[in-house]
Amino acid sequence: MFHLVLHFVVPAVITGLFYRKIWKVAYFVMIATMLVDIDHLFANPIYDPSRCSIGFHPLHQVWFIALYIALCFFPKTRLVGLGLSIHMALDAIDCQVTNGVWLNGY
Repeated sequence: MFHLVLHFVVPAVITGLFYRKIWKVAYFVMIATMLVDIDHLFANPIYDPSRCSIGFHPLHQVWFIALYIALCFFPKTRLVGLGLSIHMALDAIDCQVTNGVWLNGY
């Protein structure tokens, strides 16, 4: 549950610190990037609290994460890149806390 709360709180903090003038748009875009979790629908079971998302789900692969980080460097895609990168970082931390690994299978 704490992990899920962080997916809302961390973008709010980043928005408050760096995007104060456009906080509504910035927060909405970063929260919208949680749609990346749609790939959980392809897993069986859909939710497994002991499963590490990083490296398991299609949109949580390492090469996608590199793309999400690259999006941060371009002004037009920065908010999307930040939202996705924050999401993946929080998922990786959850993997470490829950399973003692940073990504699935390692």
